[in-house]
Amino acid sequence: MVETQAARTLFQAAYENRYTWDKEFPGFTADVALKQGDETYAGNVRVNGDLSYEVLEVADEKVRESLQGMLWEIVTHRKRNSFEQAHGKNNFSLGDTDTTGAVEVLVSGDSMGSNYKLRNNEICQVSRVMSGNAFTINHSSSLDTGSGYISTGYDIVFCNAESGDLIRESRVDSTYENVGGYYLLTHQMIHASQQGEQTTTEFSLANIHLLQPVGV
Repeated sequence: MVETQAARTLFQAAYENRYTWDKEFPGFTADVALKQGDETYAGNVRVNGDLSYEVLEVADEKVRESLQGMLWEIVTHRKRNSFEQAHGKNNFSLGDTDTTGAVEVLVSGDSMGSNYKLRNNEICQVSRVMSGNAFTINHSSSLDTGSGYISTGYDIVFCNAESGDLIRESRVDSTYENVGGYYLLTHQMIHASQQGEQTTTEFSLANIHLLQPVGV
């Protein structure tokens, strides 16, 4: 792959246009509810300023692990890393432009075999291969925070990387609110289909309170 400066410049601009928390982010506490089918579970969560997190007052181990996974996703997507930290060793080249105007950016040097599509200075598609599975995320809606965008609606398709057989499909819709100057996830609906089985998971945070900054 021969890198083009245009590809790197386009991808860096979209990468840096994502909304992330700044270094002053203090963390927060919240009540959490997880609804799966007819069952609803409640507890508390805490995300610290250093982006460590914990789930409290949830006895069911599987539910606690599910909530921890959701907190991991929240923290991972809001964590601020420079472009050089995240992609400085990668090479980029331009691929095709599809009928929606999305430009394909091909990457080499990425351990997960990531490729992307960009539209309107946003990353609108991510394709990766991990642990023998290939997945593609197509982003369909976003929130402009004034300090970067947050994806609010996307579809995920998981396939076997070798055979191409479909494993699972999911649709995710999220709501974010500005709490004390920071945008936080408050509600998420996940509709999934796997081997003909349909499931719906609803995740919500309420009574959100920012923590006191360290040293205050």
